[in-house]
Amino acid sequence: MNKLKYHIAVIGCQMNISDAERISGILEDLGLESSKSKENAKVIIAITCGIRKRAEDKIYGLIPKIKKHKPETIIILTGCLSRRKDVFRRLNKHVDIWMHTSDMENLAQEIHKKIPNLKKENNPNIKSLKNYLSLKPKYSSAYSAFVPIGSGCNNWCTYCVVPKARGKEVYRDPEEIINEIKDLVSKNYKEITLIAQNVDSYNHISPNGKKTNFAELFKLVDNINGYFWLRFSTSHPKDISEELINALKNGSTKICPHIHLPVQSGDDNLLKAMNRHYTSKKYLNLIKNIRVNLDSELPVAITTDVIVGYPNETREQFNNSAALLKKAQFDMAYISQYSPRPGTASYHLKDNITQEEKKQREVELTKIIQKSCEKNNIKYIGKTLDAIVIGEKNGNILAKTKTSKNIKIKQNKILKTGEFVKIKITQAKNLGLYGKIIDK
Repeated sequence: MNKLKYHIAVIGCQMNISDAERISGILEDLGLESSKSKENAKVIIAITCGIRKRAEDKIYGLIPKIKKHKPETIIILTGCLSRRKDVFRRLNKHVDIWMHTSDMENLAQEIHKKIPNLKKENNPNIKSLKNYLSLKPKYSSAYSAFVPIGSGCNNWCTYCVVPKARGKEVYRDPEEIINEIKDLVSKNYKEITLIAQNVDSYNHISPNGKKTNFAELFKLVDNINGYFWLRFSTSHPKDISEELINALKNGSTKICPHIHLPVQSGDDNLLKAMNRHYTSKKYLNLIKNIRVNLDSELPVAITTDVIVGYPNETREQFNNSAALLKKAQFDMAYISQYSPRPGTASYHLKDNITQEEKKQREVELTKIIQKSCEKNNIKYIGKTLDAIVIGEKNGNILAKTKTSKNIKIKQNKILKTGEFVKIKITQAKNLGLYGKIIDK
């Protein structure tokens, strides 16, 4: 007898990918089978993102189209849009189950109401879980895993929907996190990334009153036996502590020298308007401190996020962002054009920067980043680096360094995804490196 199939459409961040893996665990516990195609799936789960209007618009196109083509399909909507009343009004006739991430332990029960003949879940303790992050995932990769240490955000940046969409910060027990990672290491996983909306604000208090902050958790993970690459994302500049920098500096060779540190703007007045709780000077001093402590043969890689066209952003304020990018010399920046998001403080401000001007500002910052990327990448030429194979495309092997630099390798050797290799860098461009394998 053929199993019923499910398909998960993931839009958005690493947390949504991690959520998809935990949802897969629930569905396969019910006897459903994963499908890469929407066409032959009985159950389709849309994990939504509300950070940008473009991500939201994808859902408005996707869900009605699926329901029109296959009315019998059971559509489940979760993620950042699951509690938006305007989204509910627009899509309710197409969606069968609305499920907020914090209620994910109820998913099996809700699916049973729609498909009564499914087998009962075989996890009798699911109702006793502290939060949905404790659900056992079905990892989408056989070598690289996102391990969520918490969910939610308390920062209320004025442009961001996460605090309203995800709720307050909730963090997992450190022992539970350690056990999940130990299990991954025992299964020969090569890359572990600790993730949360604001990973460095991790603060867990056990029932006996013991407190664990992110630096302490990071050291616990670093001390796990076995060799794997250890990463974390995403950090808030105000929460990067000296204790964490020391943990990175004095830790093992597992630690990947790459920090993603969103700045969002280089103008102090805009940073205050965004409710970011730091100044451009403090941010640049933080980067200097990180580099002084963590630079070795090659510099630590620092990447960032920047918003252009925030309401009332003047040309002078934009120029301050451009100046900060030139000073910071980032390895990469993800530049986004501001879009008003319902439920945020800035939604009530007039979106008074034209799309043409937003695009122009994005182009200007992109040119700055391309120069700093190329300048940083040139330092890799002639170096022999450890890398991990991440795939193959157009006859090239694709690999990634500890600093998250992508490498293309023209090679006839057959290599497995997830395999560690040593690569000599022969060429550098602004978006990546080129090299050859010198030793397996």
